[in-house]
Amino acid sequence: MTAGLVAEALAECGVRDKKPGALPAGFMVYFTLALALFQQDSYDDVAENLTGAIAGMGGQIPNRASFTRARQRLGPEVLEFVFRSLAGALAPDNLAGAFYRGMRLAAVDGCVLDAPDTTANRNAFGGPVKGGQNAGFPQVRVVTLTECGTHAQIDAAVGGFNGGERELAIGLVGSARGMLVIMDRGFPGVELWKAYLEAGAHLLIRARSPVAQRPVEHLADGTYLGRMSLGGQRASHPGGVLVRVIEYQVDGGETVRLLTDLLDPDAYPAAELAALYHRRWEAESAFRQIKTFQRGPAEVLRSGDPGLVRQEVWAHLVVHHCLTQVIMHLAGDSGIEPDRVSFVKVLKHTRRSVVRQSANTPKKIKYFLAVLATKVHRKLDNGLRRLREADRHLKRPDSKYSSKHSYCMSAKDRQPTRRVPTKVITLQPSIVQ
Repeated sequence: MTAGLVAEALAECGVRDKKPGALPAGFMVYFTLALALFQQDSYDDVAENLTGAIAGMGGQIPNRASFTRARQRLGPEVLEFVFRSLAGALAPDNLAGAFYRGMRLAAVDGCVLDAPDTTANRNAFGGPVKGGQNAGFPQVRVVTLTECGTHAQIDAAVGGFNGGERELAIGLVGSARGMLVIMDRGFPGVELWKAYLEAGAHLLIRARSPVAQRPVEHLADGTYLGRMSLGGQRASHPGGVLVRVIEYQVDGGETVRLLTDLLDPDAYPAAELAALYHRRWEAESAFRQIKTFQRGPAEVLRSGDPGLVRQEVWAHLVVHHCLTQVIMHLAGDSGIEPDRVSFVKVLKHTRRSVVRQSANTPKKIKYFLAVLATKVHRKLDNGLRRLREADRHLKRPDSKYSSKHSYCMSAKDRQPTRRVPTKVITLQPSIVQ
């Protein structure tokens, strides 16, 4: 993130300083990023964190209305341009778990972020509805193409709650060339499938049981070829696509059905593809870094205007990608895997570095590592990742009042996160009739 990139983004988006004495657009780019970095802080607190490095700012901080007007003049396009200039894969060729048979592993998934409950946000984004009435906050939907080995965002699309994840995912196809893209069962569709294959990507997608359930050809490894058709059409309809179906169970549980365009069972063994599917959760881990640690748990975005909401979302994506770059530098210099570097520690050090007006956050943290030397494992290194699991519960019920049909268990009934043995994947071969 350089001053040259900021100037390029402003020029490309046609944003210029027109009003004498107003907050300059270049400063507002950094200020908007700081709002994402210090999500829990107010406008004036964030400004105080930055003024030490801004010549001529003086001791007086503009009021919130001035910052809001300056953000509106800046618009969301500048931050989107900055994100698209920075975003991309970060894994080196030798990073374990980042590639499969020469293909970079990536995952497409989506999340929603709560926005302030204003009429403009509700009309622009929509939100949950219960009993015909608005429930909760308006929500902005974010779908990303995430590199599995690093959590780096390769591409992203921003829409509303009322829009579908699949439509946003189709907009990411241009960035997926040469990758093996993993998706959950909410994404399969003929249009998406054709779009990614035409863009030069490969797919590994979980599907519901009715999808491609009729074998067209049984393969030697127990998988089969089937056709995924458009909704309501016969499997033999020419508008469908040919897919390879892999079915398996984990620890004897429910049967998981995967669809892939990698049709050769010898070149792409079913057991390897089944074991790869869990890598999709790396996208969920990246969302957790943004939503829980960077933004703050259950925090609502600060912008009451749809344009500013989009601006804020792009700023969060920029900040997360920059933090991921810092993690990659630290991991490379320390000779450890990037998933061992603590995102929370890097986030905290980056925040402190901004407050101290550090000019180079990566160097600051690397100096910290060098001084601690043997204490790296206790500070920034999380250690080897262990298999863990915890029961899933609804943590934000619609009502704070309990009922006999409450979906939220009491704290004493919840099981803590615990270590578990390695999962056993059992392929379920199709039966030749």
